[in-house]
Amino acid sequence: MSAALLVQVLRDPAQTGRLDADGWNRLLAAARAERLIGTLAYRLDDVSVPDAVRPILTDAKRDTAREAQQALWEADRAAEALRGLDVRPVLLKGTAYVAANLRAGQGRFIGDLDILVPRAAMPLVERALMAAGWEWVKEDPYDDAYYRQWMHELPPMIHVERDRMIDVHHTVLPLTARQNPDATAMIADAIPIANGLYVLCAEDRIVHSVAHMLADGDMQGGLRNLWDIHCLLPDVDPAALDVRATRHGLASHVRQARRLACAIYGDGARLTLWDRLVRARLLARNGWGQESRKLLVFAFYVRSHWLRMPPMLLLRHLWTKWRKGHRPQ
Repeated sequence: MSAALLVQVLRDPAQTGRLDADGWNRLLAAARAERLIGTLAYRLDDVSVPDAVRPILTDAKRDTAREAQQALWEADRAAEALRGLDVRPVLLKGTAYVAANLRAGQGRFIGDLDILVPRAAMPLVERALMAAGWEWVKEDPYDDAYYRQWMHELPPMIHVERDRMIDVHHTVLPLTARQNPDATAMIADAIPIANGLYVLCAEDRIVHSVAHMLADGDMQGGLRNLWDIHCLLPDVDPAALDVRATRHGLASHVRQARRLACAIYGDGARLTLWDRLVRARLLARNGWGQESRKLLVFAFYVRSHWLRMPPMLLLRHLWTKWRKGHRPQ
């Protein structure tokens, strides 16, 4: 399994010493598929690699450096658009890690700009961003209404000139989810960095990453999310993290994430049966980097929707999307 090889090398880069050409192909395929090739490149800085591999890793580091620069510029533009609104724009995910110069940001690929603002400020933020050149990606009235009524964010927006996406959150899980994290506390305890921007406190950074991985999603990109958590954990006191996770209603998820991070990227941990199923989903890639264990992957896809909303609402939503031609990938 290529994903298992990837986590072995991230845990211990010296493991590359036993790889032949096929092993390197499997490793790089998994790293690309999991969007961890930039992270892998930094992990292999002090390791001797084949001549054919070194340019691939160099390009990956260059690509992630460019993405980080673009992400920071986009964050600066968003902050400028929101200046004067008396709103704390809190950076989330990869942009936050890079902006705060955290280990989790090293070599990390960054997609959309994610920010967290108070729910009451959403209309003001929406108008300010549109005035600054962002526009809606989803034009379907059903999708627009679905986001506004049930989700934890505005419909996604894209800048007309820079072609960069922004997701504006007012909390970190859908409103229909079983857990209800305290977004007000997250914003109140956020840490200022520069130019009117903030990042979540150390404990909340982990709680948010755990919520995204275990309480909401279908584990797509789970190895990258778990690597983030692995890198963030040394920055917090475990007792303080437990208190904060309990406040947000995510204590059991945070405990599971700590076990998984230790088992997959650390020195090992005793896993429950449910942990083992999650680990199997995370490692579901064949030697070409393609998803394997299709039934398990689909089960987690269904589970992600089940977690997001009550059964009747879920059935109505899936039926509507099906009629509109949407099919799971």
